[in-house]
Amino acid sequence: MTLTLGDHTALSLAMLVKVAREDYPVAFSPAAQQRIEQGYAFLYQRIASGEQIYGVTTGLGAGVDTAVLHGDDGQQDIARLQQIQQRIPLARAVGVGQLATRDQVRAMMLARLAGLAAGYSGISPASATALLQLLNHGVHPQVPLIGSIGEADLAPLAHIGQALTGQGEAEYQGEVSAIAALAKTVGFTLPLMSGKDGLALVSSNAASVGLAALVLSDIAQLINAHTGAIALSFEAFRANISPLSIWASHIRPLPGGAQSAAHLLSLLTGGTLVQAGGARLLQDPLSFRCAASVLASVQQAFNHAREATELELNSADDNPALIASADLVLANANFDATHLALAFEALGLALARQASCAAERMMKLMSASASGLPRFLTPHSGQTGFATLQKTISALTSDIVHHASPMSAITIPVADRVEDYAAQSMAIVTKTARLVESLRYLVAIELLVAAQAVDLRALPVSDLGSGSAAIWRRVRTLVAPLDEDRSSAADIARLASAIRTPDWLSADEQLLETD
Repeated sequence: MTLTLGDHTALSLAMLVKVAREDYPVAFSPAAQQRIEQGYAFLYQRIASGEQIYGVTTGLGAGVDTAVLHGDDGQQDIARLQQIQQRIPLARAVGVGQLATRDQVRAMMLARLAGLAAGYSGISPASATALLQLLNHGVHPQVPLIGSIGEADLAPLAHIGQALTGQGEAEYQGEVSAIAALAKTVGFTLPLMSGKDGLALVSSNAASVGLAALVLSDIAQLINAHTGAIALSFEAFRANISPLSIWASHIRPLPGGAQSAAHLLSLLTGGTLVQAGGARLLQDPLSFRCAASVLASVQQAFNHAREATELELNSADDNPALIASADLVLANANFDATHLALAFEALGLALARQASCAAERMMKLMSASASGLPRFLTPHSGQTGFATLQKTISALTSDIVHHASPMSAITIPVADRVEDYAAQSMAIVTKTARLVESLRYLVAIELLVAAQAVDLRALPVSDLGSGSAAIWRRVRTLVAPLDEDRSSAADIARLASAIRTPDWLSADEQLLETD
């Protein structure tokens, strides 16, 4: 299957993930190719007319007041423009820190190609095609992840853009080599930068947006897995399901509340917990009672972040934009990703609250006074059981809350203080990804703890709901019950790895769609 860009079909998160992680090939539609050609031709018409065009006939950033084309010799100006555009990505390839993974680089490249397909960048057909060939050949430039402040991801995209000048290194089939050598080995043509090529390659939020799409895919998978863990904790605690009643959502129609409650109930259906007298207590601790409400808030925050990301995937954020149909060169601020940044801040905060509830549910299950089960869930008096696992739970929760803390709204101004505001979208998306790593371990631990509590409750599997029983079986396929004290590290790692896989849950066990 080939993903065709620019054919009036919206680019979804699911399709981006298939290209990034499953190497689906990509092509420009004929309409997209035509738009790119028209935009490039229009650019040169405006240059010939003498119009001042930011980043083409002028310098960039604080250098906007400096003319770079003299207009006295057309051939010299064309040559000068080629040199300037060639230098733009080279001068901005200033990233440092951890390198983006292969999947992340592919996601960034695809997000930028989607923007180019809109036809407003003014990029040359040769450079647009070269970037497409890089992706399809599986040549992935080395991209450090620190350097963007979120008002166009100049640094990371410059590390991709410089590859089209023959500079830098890239990963190809597991090996890192110089781009110039790879071009000969793989057989793709390095374009001669012209017009607005250098600026078009770097002036975009494609790095933030590509990373955001991958993070959201991971979060959807994780929320689905966590929903199953919550249901198993309900079984283990013998929690009261009255907060999941349809009447609770009827009298307070919280967005997503009815769906979240109904989904949890569906996992418990068929078991004794949903029958009269199934619960131990009239009212449970809030980490159980509020589970559906918190889950609904997470779902709402996820949907908001998804909408913001898919908006960016299907928009043009070039500055300036070359709008041939309107005979307009438009200076704009479409590179501002404040809405994306705030959506991910909200999602991180929601996930931190879910993590806090998960940690408390596990502590309650380990407490003899709260759960009625052996302390620390050990069947043998005097043994440690999961007592020290509480420290890992506490450490993970603190780490999650830390990475959910919002970035400052104040950023050191750059470009001689012309760029005096920044959304910090890439940093926010990156810290959300870091949060997800810790949350995945926390979900794995909740599965481990809940399964142990179910075993100690001595519940027949037939007493569990159909969904929670299936989840318990999956846990027990990977991890044996804790009898004598042993290390839990390998058990946690196996579960954390398992819940990343698409087949951990069946389709009807998923709260959020991953496609």
